Amino acid sequence: MGDIRQSLLPRDVLSAAKELLYHLDIYICNLVQSGRQPPQVDSKTLELVEEFILHAPKDRNTPARRMSALQELQLLEIMCSCFQEQSRDTVRQLMFSALFSLQGNQADESRMALLSKLVSMAVAVGRVPILECAATWLQRTHRVYCVRLAQVLVDDYCSMVPGSVPTLQNIHSASPRFCCQFITAVTTLYDLTSEELTPPSELLQMIVSWIQDDPRLVLITFLNTPLSGSQPISSLDVTPLGGLVRWCVKAPLAYRRDKKPPLTNGTSESETEVGPLFSALHLSVLQVFMLLPNILNEKGLFGRLALLQMESLATLTSDLSRLLDQADKHTHTSSADTQALSQLTLDRLAQALQVAMANGALLCAREDLRAICSRLPHNNLLQLVLSGPVMYYNNIHTPPLAFSPHAAHSPIASHPPHPPHPAHPPHPAHAPHTPLAAHPSSHPQYPAQPFMTGMPFPFRPSH
Repeated sequence: MGDIRQSLLPRDVLSAAKELLYHLDIYICNLVQSGRQPPQVDSKTLELVEEFILHAPKDRNTPARRMSALQELQLLEIMCSCFQEQSRDTVRQLMFSALFSLQGNQADESRMALLSKLVSMAVAVGRVPILECAATWLQRTHRVYCVRLAQVLVDDYCSMVPGSVPTLQNIHSASPRFCCQFITAVTTLYDLTSEELTPPSELLQMIVSWIQDDPRLVLITFLNTPLSGSQPISSLDVTPLGGLVRWCVKAPLAYRRDKKPPLTNGTSESETEVGPLFSALHLSVLQVFMLLPNILNEKGLFGRLALLQMESLATLTSDLSRLLDQADKHTHTSSADTQALSQLTLDRLAQALQVAMANGALLCAREDLRAICSRLPHNNLLQLVLSGPVMYYNNIHTPPLAFSPHAAHSPIASHPPHPPHPAHPPHPAHAPHTPLAAHPSSHPQYPAQPFMTGMPFPFRPSH
């Protein structure tokens, strides 16, 4: 396509961009029909895209071409029509990749700006082919850029234009793949580390309603991703489960930290609004975990693929420790309220850990959990989980798949085969236990989270 540059130069910016899109569509159709595997757009074509669509100057001496706001809107409409009229998904995906795959150069900022506007328009006018292509882009792109796209959509539909939330909510039915990736991106963006990184209540309510209506929604990317392929480095997680667990666990303390002055009953306005939403979300997340055994067994992955990563849990417990410190020093909160919220947070953490382990979403040893929870204050339910039964998997010695972005760090990757267990001799009378030394607690009014080796745990999973 390099020979059409001279014919594009005399045209105005909109006409040149439109002509290039036309030729790009023909070029990619021919590329797909040629049967070359994998089909790949050449560098000269990408340079034309940067010069005539993204308007990155070819050299320093060439002035940058600029579109007016009206011309840019017209270009977005042309692109929407181009993707809508192309019936072959392979061609659409290659064309979207040629336009918006990041190249690590100065044109990437223009790419992101145009992509954000195009996807926002596709949400507004229901252009499903563009949303499907954007879902693939979110799956393959560095998470830093994914959260930037998510931020634009949240700003456009939850902040800037009142009453536009229902438009964004429609992506659940229009493109479940894009909806799943959007949830993963926003749970990565809003990590509750500050008031600015706390999800808007409209966004939270929308996500809760999506997952309540269709719990399998958060697994769509996982269910539709080839198991032989590995996730690109620093891409989004294959499911939003880790981010959703972080939201549910941190919410009671994070919203109390960022709250306005308390109401007469001791709760803040923000807590009153979002508390039930996070409770409902927590229940929905546990229900998603309980769907996993059948899904993982069908794929032969039970005990081989962790959808909840230990690295993210270690970060979560570290964040909880800091939040507890802040809650201790909160001037607007009584000691009883602080302790109740802290116990609610730890209860949710314990429930998520236990249900995730029991259903194959989290693969780790109890010792690993005790290590990352050692700085947390005592909680009865968490203590039961940490001293619970060892989880065994039928294929525990099968190496984890490269599909997991953190497979190399999976606890099951390095275990040698276990020898057969000898028969147990009769147990002698137990000597009194010497409790293990607890990690020094960073929260003076709470006892540290010890591992009580003598605590009975009568429950055993039946499966």
